[in-house]
Amino acid sequence: MGGAVSAGEDNDDLIDNLKEAQYIRTEKVEQAFRAIDRGDYYLDGYRDSAYKDLAWKHGNIHLSAPCIYSEVMEALKLQPGLSFLNLGSGTGYLSTMVGLIIGPFGVNHGVELHKDVVEYAREKLDDFIKNSDSFDKFEFCEPVFVVGNCLEISTDSHQYDRIYCGAGVQKDHENYMKVLLKIGGILVMPIEDQLTQITRTGQCTWESKNILAVSFAPLVQQSRADGEKPDTVQLPPVTVRSLQDLSRIYIRRTLRNLANEDSQGKGMVQRVPQKRKRRRCRRRRINTYVFVGNQLIPQMVESEEEEHAEEEHKEVEEEEERDIGDIEILKQVNVLRDQIMALPLPESLKAYLLYYREK
Repeated sequence: MGGAVSAGEDNDDLIDNLKEAQYIRTEKVEQAFRAIDRGDYYLDGYRDSAYKDLAWKHGNIHLSAPCIYSEVMEALKLQPGLSFLNLGSGTGYLSTMVGLIIGPFGVNHGVELHKDVVEYAREKLDDFIKNSDSFDKFEFCEPVFVVGNCLEISTDSHQYDRIYCGAGVQKDHENYMKVLLKIGGILVMPIEDQLTQITRTGQCTWESKNILAVSFAPLVQQSRADGEKPDTVQLPPVTVRSLQDLSRIYIRRTLRNLANEDSQGKGMVQRVPQKRKRRRCRRRRINTYVFVGNQLIPQMVESEEEEHAEEEHKEVEEEEERDIGDIEILKQVNVLRDQIMALPLPESLKAYLLYYREK
């Protein structure tokens, strides 16, 4: 599934294409997609395919097409502080983007059938927290992943504000999914070859809306011998943050807000500028004829229009290179880190405020 938009040269280029095709329609979804590089979730050697609008699978590891994730993120209508459950959480790519929007006072849980994929997701999450500058630009709700079959969730589990299922749901499992949803909550899942948004409007009432025609592999039903009890999935508990953790969140928030106010006061632009798409210059030649002896020989002569287009094309390329250089400089500056390192605090406390990030 996919192929709805052109392939990008990098993550930002892919997001530009998704915006142009109206798959990404809101600023908060755009910011989340730009903050998480899709290529980081690919295995080494496969990254060249990361910015195509195509699904990717290697063994148990799977990523849906970017246009699908875009529609899902928009349909979930995420807000800070919401609880989110990802059924078939896979690499954690979607859960990490969700975490940037729901923030530190949300709940972010994922259930994944394959143990090796959960380990892969945890590795990618750890890499994001330790190495990505985007982590310092957002308030983040860290996903928690558990291994298990999402059709075997404990009946006494808590409900969620937002739920996404990343596998095809059979019609007889629809009500099972709905029960996990809070009143007023939104469930997005593929059912009967349609990506569907379901809103719970009351104790026993729902509203459904088809979003997009899709093709998903069906949910895996757990096989068991006669009389064998299924392995019940216990969802992670919803815990209250410690006073120490709350202090870290509010200190980082205060410093980030001060940095933003200072930048705005100096007239500095906070958003990274988008790269311009390169314009392709089509070479134009004029057919002329010359006499050689008694023969009329055609010759191709470059026109003045072509020379002008060539010069204009070079100027555009030079300007784009300057823009890209500016983007790289902006990405390298981590104002929040600099502010924390300048505080008159013990090094151990600075490291805690930085989540023990080394850069």
